[in-house]
Amino acid sequence: MRLIQILVPDEQREAVTDALESENVDYVVMRNEGGDGGWVVEFPLPTDAVGNIRDTLEEAGFPEDGYTVLGSAETAMTPHMDELQDRFASDFDPLTRPELKSKSQDMSQDPTSFVAMIFFSAIIATAGLLVGSPAVVVGSMVIAPIVGPVLTTGVGAATGDTRMFRDSLWLQMGGVVVAVGGAWLFATGLRAGGFVPAELDIASIQPIALRISPSVFSVVVGLASGAAAAFGLTTKGPTSLIGVMIAAALIPTAATTGIAIVWGYPVIAVGTLFLLVVTLIAINVGVFVTLRVLGYRSGEWKFLLSGPTRRTATLLVTVMVVLALVGVVAVGSGQQITFQRTASTAAQDVVGSPEYNGVNVVSVRMEYTGIKPFSAPENVTIAVSRSQGENYPDLANDFARAIASETGENVTVSVTYQTYQTSTPESAREASNRSGNESVLTAEPPPSTAPRAPSAA
Repeated sequence: MRLIQILVPDEQREAVTDALESENVDYVVMRNEGGDGGWVVEFPLPTDAVGNIRDTLEEAGFPEDGYTVLGSAETAMTPHMDELQDRFASDFDPLTRPELKSKSQDMSQDPTSFVAMIFFSAIIATAGLLVGSPAVVVGSMVIAPIVGPVLTTGVGAATGDTRMFRDSLWLQMGGVVVAVGGAWLFATGLRAGGFVPAELDIASIQPIALRISPSVFSVVVGLASGAAAAFGLTTKGPTSLIGVMIAAALIPTAATTGIAIVWGYPVIAVGTLFLLVVTLIAINVGVFVTLRVLGYRSGEWKFLLSGPTRRTATLLVTVMVVLALVGVVAVGSGQQITFQRTASTAAQDVVGSPEYNGVNVVSVRMEYTGIKPFSAPENVTIAVSRSQGENYPDLANDFARAIASETGENVTVSVTYQTYQTSTPESAREASNRSGNESVLTAEPPPSTAPRAPSAA
């Protein structure tokens, strides 16, 4: 429910009230005793009716940027309120542009609070990753405020708010630096204090191994979470859970980068940093595209050229750097995804041969080392399932040869096994018979050892 107040000049009063009456909106009119005079028109509306009624008022001559106050109301008892609620109950009406900007700004924090919360969330994520605790990692996502600048960046770009776009973009970059730096600082302290082994193989920790390099799934998650965040922002629903999803895609990855730097794994550090950038760009693209599809448009991109020359130049340089980064990320992601798909296909071909009957590929994971031709993938880890008792000593070499044949890259392949056991009807019947015999053998009670009572003389 919204309570709206607008300030209407004398010459527009009749047109505005007639427009409200045509929509069966109940209103009150009060004389404005201060300023330039005019009339204050106040009326309650269902939230989903705000956009429609504002369009009606604009057609009646009330400007979009006219004096307007939109507030929340618990309920309203007016002659036509039930009719309005029934009319707009099933309509999807995104928030108006002023409401959108206000809601997104309410989710933002001042830079000091933002940096502090990002720092603490990175520390918690680092601790959770090192001990392999998903619950602790989830806790770091809950407190991370990264959704604020992500949404305000998209809103600023879609609505043409130069200052919001620029400030939010810098805040995102600063948040990434603080998250990686906080994780690095905390991990350094843990290693120096002997709380975590100095020779720890971080690639063997499952939550870290999942974030070694970008993949098609990370791009899809970024795009979908950004789109969901933008869609949730334009409705009257909360966006707190969406914020957790965005933090889930960013904070643990930033913490993994800091951990990899401390333990001297440059390949993992580069791969996770690349994954972080890919995901962040995908989220921003998802937010911006969704807002544009929903009709939030700045008209033209002239807002990038407005303002003082120095500020405009700074903004243009920032945009160019971001676009260049997006280009590099797009090329690297394409190479990485293509290689992973080809390697997965090659691995499936290997286990499809008769000598590996009963072996199934579970996952294919690789370390990211950069963009061709400057570097190439080096290590590929393939998880397979096999029947209990079966050994395949040449499987890793066969995988390596197949991947080299398909991609032209000589890689080192590590194979991890997941062993399973399959029952047969005969073995199940034998087990059932053994169980039945054991039950029969133990059914009779043991002989009593209690002393007998003496018989009477």
